[in-house]
Amino acid sequence: MRSAERLLQTLIFVCRWLAAPFLLGLMVAIVLLLYRFVADLVALATRIASVAWHDLAVAVLNLVDIALTANLILIVIFSGYENFIAKIEREKGWPMGLIDIDFIALKQRVLGTIAVIAAIDGLAWYLDLEETSDAAKLGWALGFPLMFVVALLMLALADRLARDRNDASR
Repeated sequence: MRSAERLLQTLIFVCRWLAAPFLLGLMVAIVLLLYRFVADLVALATRIASVAWHDLAVAVLNLVDIALTANLILIVIFSGYENFIAKIEREKGWPMGLIDIDFIALKQRVLGTIAVIAAIDGLAWYLDLEETSDAAKLGWALGFPLMFVVALLMLALADRLARDRNDASR
C-alpha cells in the first residue's frame, strides 16, 4: 500500500511539467502581441500628421493596453513556472517583480492589471463618445473596471484577514 501511495505522489509531482506547454504558448502570445504593437505603432506613425488629437490619444491608449496585457502575461508565466514547475534561480539584475510572486500577490496583480486595462478601454471609449453615443455602452465601459476594483478590494481584505488570523494563531 505504501508503494502505491508513493507512486501516485510521484506521478502527481511529475505531472506539474504538463503545465510547461501552456507557458510556452503564453510566450508565443507575447510575440503575437509584440507584432500587433509594432504594426499599430507603425500605422499610427505613418498617419500622425493627419490624426486628430483625440484619435491620437485613443491610439496611444490602445498601445498601452497591449503593453499591459504583455506585462500581465509575463507575470503569469513567471509565477506559474515558479509556483508549479520549479524555482527560478535569481540572476543579478533581474527585476524583483518577476520572481518570488506568491499566489496572493499573483491574484492581486492580475485583478489590478485587468482593472487598469478595462479602465483604459473605458477611457478610450469615452474619448470616442462624439462618434458613438450610447449611454448603455458607456455605463458598461465605466462599470466594468469598477467591478474589478471592488473585487480587488474584497480580495485584499480577505487576504489580510486570513494573514491576521494566521499571525494570531502562531
